[in-house]
Order: sequence, then C-alpha cells, then structure tokens
Amino acid sequence: MAEQVCKGEHKGHLCVLASQDKFEEIKKLAKSPKHICFNCGRVADSDKNVCNPMSID
Repeated sequence: MAEQVCKGEHKGHLCVLASQDKFEEIKKLAKSPKHICFNCGRVADSDKNVCNPMSID
C-alpha cells in the first residue's frame, strides 16, 4: 500500500472540509471532478482540493 502523503495546503482539502461538516462547500468543489485522491478516494474539480491527486480526465 502506498504511503499517504499530503501535497500542498491541507486546510482546503476535501477531507478537512468533510471533518468540519462543510458539505455545501464540498459540493461546489466537486461539481465536475477531474482529480481523485490516492489517499481517500474523494474527487474534486481541482488538484488543489485533494491530498494526493491523480488526473481522471
């Protein structure tokens, strides 16, 4: 299993927003997902909103 790492500013990542119950903000950031997080599997429009991004488009 790959080591879980966080790239970038963690405070804007979907995992942090979910832990703060900010689901309306998450919906805005994941309307047209183009990236998936290798760590948690969440998807987001921008690679800046996940810890360990991989492009899915």
